[in-house]
Amino acid sequence: MTTAAPSTQPRNFTTWADYQIRRLRYFAEEVGESTLLAMRTFRTMLTSRFDLSEFIYQLEQLGVRSIAIAAATAIFVGIVMTIQFAVSMEAFGAKETLGRVVAVSEARELAPSLTALVVGSRIAAGIAAELGSMTVTEQVDAIRALGADPVRKLVVPRMVACIVIMPLITFIAFILGMMSSMLVAALSYGIPMTFFSSTALDSLGVNDFASGVLKTPFFGFLIALLGCHFGLQTRGGTEGVGRSTTRAVVVVSISILMADALLTQIFVSIGTL
Repeated sequence: MTTAAPSTQPRNFTTWADYQIRRLRYFAEEVGESTLLAMRTFRTMLTSRFDLSEFIYQLEQLGVRSIAIAAATAIFVGIVMTIQFAVSMEAFGAKETLGRVVAVSEARELAPSLTALVVGSRIAAGIAAELGSMTVTEQVDAIRALGADPVRKLVVPRMVACIVIMPLITFIAFILGMMSSMLVAALSYGIPMTFFSSTALDSLGVNDFASGVLKTPFFGFLIALLGCHFGLQTRGGTEGVGRSTTRAVVVVSISILMADALLTQIFVSIGTL
């Protein structure tokens, strides 16, 4: 069990140093327990029977219900990005390359990363709140008392569902983002849809899709792991559920950005980009 997060503010150097040490210790405990949870989850995946019905239920809860927010994000990001690029490129007489720039940006970075940020925050908050409520009401303890494994029953279906749905939602976001961009380019800047789509397709290669889509299973893993971790570590009743939900959203967002930077560098190193 992790210690409570330090909340008191330091008043002098000694208390400030002690405060920072406690924060570092709390951070180390959180990282360690998240790692242990990940190891237990993978071990359970390999050694226990998979609950297909719960997995399908989580696909619907985490995936299908996230499509609307992913679609809205993709559409409006596509519109804004098209306007920004068109204004800049028109000044240099390169407006005809708009489709190429938008397609590569969407495939490599915007569709996977922004979708993971928005959808991941929603999913992590939902998982943390659900498991947090089960923890403070002792439902998780009841599962253990009945001889069942909470990791197998609660964590594994959510993690597998997140890993599966993130590439699918990212693909949907990419299609919708390109469609909205193409429509704005045609209506506002007189670029024919056929020309926009042909230049976009010509500029995209397998590496462009791979560098974006291959990130998303890692994002899904982080989203489920951290959401489950903070949910299962909830203490302090309904107030604790709120704290766990907030922490899950913040940590998941930062983790996705860090993982995106790391994975991008890895893909550049191995020549995927």
